[in-house]
Amino acid sequence: MKSAIQVAIVLLAAGGIANAQTATPAKADEKAAATQEVQQVVVTSTGTRGSNRTVIDTPVPIDILAASELTKTAQASLDKALAFRVPSFNTVQTPVNDATSLLDPYEIRNMGPSRSLILINGKRKNASSLVYTQTSPGRGESGADISAIPQDAIKRIEVLRDGASAQYGSDAISGVVNIILKDNPEGTSITGRAGVTHEGDGKMQSISLNHGLALGDSGFVNLTGEISKNGLASRSGIVSARGEAATFGGGPETFAADLAAVNAFLAKKPDAGNINGSPESRTGKFLVNSRYDVTGEVSVYGNAAYIDKKIDSYANYRTPYWRPTDYGLLHPAGTPYEGYVPGFLGALKDYNATIGTKFDVAGWSADVSLTIGGNEQKYTVTNSVNRGMEDAYLKAVADKTPLPKHGQTRFEAGGSKFTHTVWNADFSKELSKGINAYFGSEIRSEKYTLIAGEEASYLYSGADSYAGNTPDNSFSSKRSNYGIYGGATFNTTDKLIIDAIGRYEKYSDFGNAMIGKLSAKYQFNDQFTLRSSLSTGFRAPSLHQIYTQKAQYSFSGGSIQVSGLASNVSKEAAALGVPKLKAEKSTSITLGLGYKPNKDTSMTLDYYNISLKDRIILGKEIKPSGDATAELDKILKAANIVSLSFFANALDSQTSGIDYVFNHRNMQLGDGKLHFNWSGNYSLKNERDGAVNNPAAIAKAGQSVLDITQEALMFTSRPKYKSIIGFDYDISDFNFSVNNTVFGPTKFRNADLDQNLAVVFKTKTLTDFSVNYQINKNMTLAFAINNMFNVTPSWKLEAAGDKAKGQAILDSKTVDYTGRTPTQIQSDNITFDQRYSMVTYDGSHFSQLGRIYNLSLNYRF
Repeated sequence: MKSAIQVAIVLLAAGGIANAQTATPAKADEKAAATQEVQQVVVTSTGTRGSNRTVIDTPVPIDILAASELTKTAQASLDKALAFRVPSFNTVQTPVNDATSLLDPYEIRNMGPSRSLILINGKRKNASSLVYTQTSPGRGESGADISAIPQDAIKRIEVLRDGASAQYGSDAISGVVNIILKDNPEGTSITGRAGVTHEGDGKMQSISLNHGLALGDSGFVNLTGEISKNGLASRSGIVSARGEAATFGGGPETFAADLAAVNAFLAKKPDAGNINGSPESRTGKFLVNSRYDVTGEVSVYGNAAYIDKKIDSYANYRTPYWRPTDYGLLHPAGTPYEGYVPGFLGALKDYNATIGTKFDVAGWSADVSLTIGGNEQKYTVTNSVNRGMEDAYLKAVADKTPLPKHGQTRFEAGGSKFTHTVWNADFSKELSKGINAYFGSEIRSEKYTLIAGEEASYLYSGADSYAGNTPDNSFSSKRSNYGIYGGATFNTTDKLIIDAIGRYEKYSDFGNAMIGKLSAKYQFNDQFTLRSSLSTGFRAPSLHQIYTQKAQYSFSGGSIQVSGLASNVSKEAAALGVPKLKAEKSTSITLGLGYKPNKDTSMTLDYYNISLKDRIILGKEIKPSGDATAELDKILKAANIVSLSFFANALDSQTSGIDYVFNHRNMQLGDGKLHFNWSGNYSLKNERDGAVNNPAAIAKAGQSVLDITQEALMFTSRPKYKSIIGFDYDISDFNFSVNNTVFGPTKFRNADLDQNLAVVFKTKTLTDFSVNYQINKNMTLAFAINNMFNVTPSWKLEAAGDKAKGQAILDSKTVDYTGRTPTQIQSDNITFDQRYSMVTYDGSHFSQLGRIYNLSLNYRF
């Protein structure tokens, strides 16, 4: 029988991570043996999280999470479940939503969402069409929508914590998440779930059905459907009246009157009418997975998934002292005007499908497949006005000129769409005892489309809160690429295994890349394993980063001027001397130790170091310096540009850290068994390496595409460390589980904060408790309390930059004309006058919703 490591390596070579279901067919007895060997590592007993979740003796670190690991988190989506099971995986729900509420940014090892590759049964998942342009983690990047996969369709998840571009091509710099789908050919499972926060909002209801069908004696079809609804949960803070009067007032001379007006409004709406936290969502998901063995050597397989998701979220409330009028459109006639809150409706559709065949040819195991996928998002602004359009109408009435269109309060703002088609061919063969060779190819085509909004959504200043896409900035772009790879695994001795692979990739729009990887495992004895890898990698600039343009036009000084985000290939970017985007390049090193003293105890410790060159960022807006003789000012004036941001290969970075996993199972406690696990990630270094690469004209003007806010978002806005400590206790028909997730400190340098201060989110521990009761052989009842002790984010200000100046601000008790100390002023600046008091305006490192109760009932027949 092959060892687990041999099975894992062969499957890695074929393009999947330890994927028993999608392994290349061999003879029936070899196939059964391989499956059994992998399952010895993977399978857990019902309701137990105590199995060895990390493969000990592979050359690279691989975590394997059974389906029960995910469902027991009671999290509403897959990305959130992974965040509470994989320490190096982070995601956050941003408090300021807009388009981001459709897909929260996630990342592995603090490297951004675009550097983690998502696979489904070993095949590439399509990227989202959304590029994050707000001041949030993942700014300027896109990731695949893993929340689109229903959790009840998942058999297990394998997380490769290592650079894998040589195996899979672009995007696998920080790691790979491989989602393995259920393949049972019989049985039906229905699960109903409900949940609510401790404040009685955020109500969640869902129902899911999983059904397996046998295709004779040689195949299966497994179907999963799910519908769910999550209610709105708002965590708006009590607004600072003095901060509001300063923000929206006329200064010291009018402060008393301004404060009186603000207090009159806040007496009715202490939170200033704000609604922020978690939006309402309605989701339908469907997935099918299938395989049929035509003969002992030939099989065909396929899977397909589809999600339809709609969200209702809100912009900041427009108070009457912020927006003095709604032009009589948004409040009932005869009632006093009290402001309005624009709504933001998002509609997302995501799909992916794969069809393939596996067969033997000339002694080689072959896997040939075709994958398609797509993601479309459209946005609608409600309960809002286009103020520029209404002002133009009033002016036309006064001038008695032809009246333009007006009176609209709902705006179709457009959106975006991304599709890809991927063809894979993978071959592997045991050339001789101890030598396994493999090679393959991938051809991929991509298309990215920006969808224009209706005219009223973008005219003049656009719809208040979210301007629509203009036709000039809405177009399609395409590209194609192909890659070939080859390598071999050498069992040089009974103790040493070496795996070497090389890959060549060619893109139609920017160039090529040649990368490779060398990994090895040395088995000292039955207990100790030493492993290491050295790899080079790359990430191609996405079509989103090359072609996204959100420029806004205005008439000033007798000419049309442009501001906003310019595409990398635009004339505006060319005027500033912005180079064409090129691929990011990485060098990754890992070194790990595995220890397994007995079948119930295991430990892994892995060090990683990732050096990234030519990192692509979405820079801050560049503005004229004010010196008319400066080259920058001349360029901007000649192009009628008033301010502009763009994507650029702006910097290099260094990221290093340590991952650890410890498991101890089957400890006798009374009449039951206790299981313990402890896993974590500690970031040693995550920082810019060297100077920022600014275009010459920008550098000469003393400006930079990278400011301290964006640098903090990339490098310090994720937890310095994260640790998960869990206990499981199985007794009779019950399983009790307690998990403690420690979120280490994070640091922000908010845009509206004094540059000599930083926001530090404090270390917090969230405790989750669950109990599972096996009512009978067909029915299981589960109850969970997420964040049992209602821990919420909290932060403090600390000195940064010039620390003496920063500390002076913190120590000062002097009040200004508003009656606030410098510290209170800074606090109001970064929370929008306390609207976002818990998380500040730029987000936090875990949810702000507090305690959540969840109940589920599963019936199998």
